[in-house]
Amino acid sequence: MDLLEFEAEQLYFDEPIDPAAEAAIERAAERYGDDEAEHLLMRSYFLEPEHPLVLVAVYRYFYYQHRYDDALKVADRVLRIFARRLGLPEQWQTLDRNSFENSVLVSMTMLRFYMLALKGAGYLELRLGEHERALQRLRKVAELDEGDRMGAQTLIDVALESLQQARESEQRAQA
Repeated sequence: MDLLEFEAEQLYFDEPIDPAAEAAIERAAERYGDDEAEHLLMRSYFLEPEHPLVLVAVYRYFYYQHRYDDALKVADRVLRIFARRLGLPEQWQTLDRNSFENSVLVSMTMLRFYMLALKGAGYLELRLGEHERALQRLRKVAELDEGDRMGAQTLIDVALESLQQARESEQRAQA
């Protein structure tokens, strides 16, 4: 299965959204450097707490503010919401090939969104120095994305190298 194959299917930004939530996102983008931007994004979140466009906007805001813990919480929320929509197990760790392939029948674009959130969460954990947890997430992506179309293997290699460097540093400190 090719996770980058596009069909004539609705994308996350095509879902109908409350106009007030959309306007708040647009105003937040215009006021990005101001404190008001976060307040506007939270307003959109309270209006549409499960809308993919809102979740992406909040995730990106936290990410670009280097608030990786907050961005990780948003990514984990995306995983829970889209697991429910796709009929996947609530815990991504228990996701298997069968449920993964069955979810394609619901929506390939939602499944791709889910997998990008899982990969993004792994990347955030790398940034937070949580190499083992990052590897678990990234390995799950690689396990399900047989052709590595999402590029998880590159991040796995980075995580393994970082983990090795951390272990070597720890050994030197103990010597």
